[in-house]
Amino acid sequence: MEGPGFSRADQALFPNVPERARGREDGVRRIWGPRGSQLSAITLILLCASLCSAQTGKVEKTGAASDSAISDAVKNTLDATGYRLTTSDGFSCEIWWRKSVAVQAKKDASGALYTQFGESVLLGVISFPQPAADYRGEPIKPGAYTLRYALLPNDANHLGVAPNRDFVLLTPAAADANPDATPKPDELVEWSRKATGTRHPAPLSLTPAQGATPSLSKDDEDHWIFSASVKLSSGDELPVALIVKGTAPQ
Repeated sequence: MEGPGFSRADQALFPNVPERARGREDGVRRIWGPRGSQLSAITLILLCASLCSAQTGKVEKTGAASDSAISDAVKNTLDATGYRLTTSDGFSCEIWWRKSVAVQAKKDASGALYTQFGESVLLGVISFPQPAADYRGEPIKPGAYTLRYALLPNDANHLGVAPNRDFVLLTPAAADANPDATPKPDELVEWSRKATGTRHPAPLSLTPAQGATPSLSKDDEDHWIFSASVKLSSGDELPVALIVKGTAPQ
């Protein structure tokens, strides 16, 4: 069965998805090449190196989370090692995953990737040293926010928003002090609205994990994706990928 959706009063995470974003097909990609002259082998190598560099970011390990807005109870559930992420355009954030995420029985949630996670489970904490934005493009103030797993409602209002239904909702860390809380989806939406200060919650999109972890890379839709492994209560490690910067198709 599908995971529960959010309240109708919320109108969903993405209430106004443009028609062209629904069922969108891959377009013809622009081919970039020289005009009227040939590039030398050295120039091509340098150009390739420049482009490759522009598509990857920097991942540094950090110590334990120390922000005073994060409750001691939440801090105690987080891994002692975090990650500082820096993109080529100057964006940065820090992430701490939970030491161990409880695994639920596999559920049949159409369109979901990470069926091991129960809805509203705490996955970790993210901290922004500067203004940021969620997947809808809503501004997010600097500070620390909890990351709780959520499923995008599987209805007509959300077609084309993302290739899968997996998201995390941000809640200001000071307003989410109990790591073992299991708010209902509607309640989690209410919590997350505090992150935007609007009637909408603050989502970040989860996407299929690819390649080595940890890593930070940019895809062809200008999404900066952080890939890492999350430790599960079963003892396994699950590769996950989170879009830390970038918005839904417009």
